[in-house]
Amino acid sequence: MEDCLFCKIAAGEIPSKKLFEDDDILAFYDIDPQAPFHFLVIPKKHFTSAAALTEEQAPLLGHIFAVIARLCAENGCEKGYRVVTNVGEDGGQSVPHLHFHVLAKRSLAWPPG
Repeated sequence: MEDCLFCKIAAGEIPSKKLFEDDDILAFYDIDPQAPFHFLVIPKKHFTSAAALTEEQAPLLGHIFAVIARLCAENGCEKGYRVVTNVGEDGGQSVPHLHFHVLAKRSLAWPPG
């Protein structure tokens, strides 16, 4: 999608502080971190949100969560972490491209915000 912020980041048109990248996904540090360790994981292919997913994307989602687990293990998140995806305006989604926030290295309250 030509006007999507995260598509532009995935294409390298906008710089990011990368944590991980392969052919299908990109993980990068959040520019407004809400925890001492806060990164985003996005698919390089554009999906508006989790509401746009079908069972066809199961392998992609499995890959995303495997990479999240590996990155958290490699970065000392042994006490735990939270993975969040927001859907739509009322769900708090500010960028209309599927993305997962990963927050760690502080206690996270429930219910969230």
